[in-house]
Amino acid sequence: MMTNAQLKAPKTTKHLESIQALVRGEAPRPPIADLIGFDAIEIALGHSVFAMRASARHANPMGTLHGGVVGDLSDAAMGMAMSTTLEDDESFTTLDLTVKFLKPVWESELRATAQVVKRTRTLGLIECDVVDESGSLVARCSSTCMVLRGQDAKGR
Repeated sequence: MMTNAQLKAPKTTKHLESIQALVRGEAPRPPIADLIGFDAIEIALGHSVFAMRASARHANPMGTLHGGVVGDLSDAAMGMAMSTTLEDDESFTTLDLTVKFLKPVWESELRATAQVVKRTRTLGLIECDVVDESGSLVARCSSTCMVLRGQDAKGR
């Protein structure tokens, strides 16, 4: 996995600074964070940690945590990790999201730790582990993101 020392920092830091303000509670939470119930708790270049309390309100018809919630949690963590690598005039879009479910969850404090593994001029590969409160791996996730510039990045 790429370490932060191997990741090239952007020349501008608007994205990183705005996400750090979110973690400090100085910026409004994204609506999806309120809907699902997760929080960004740590942000650094190419790295993020999100947490949420999974409970009965997140259950599927079988009573376990709905897989889409794990997908949302990991997607948010990976997206924020990717965002920290962007220049001010750049944005990105997710090309794919893969979630490998490894165990069921009923109620637990979940933690999603995302790391940019590889970042090129046009693509980012991000990985994320979701663990429960005992540290047991619940899901391993990955995402590929495409960097957008110019007109493609406007309004995103």
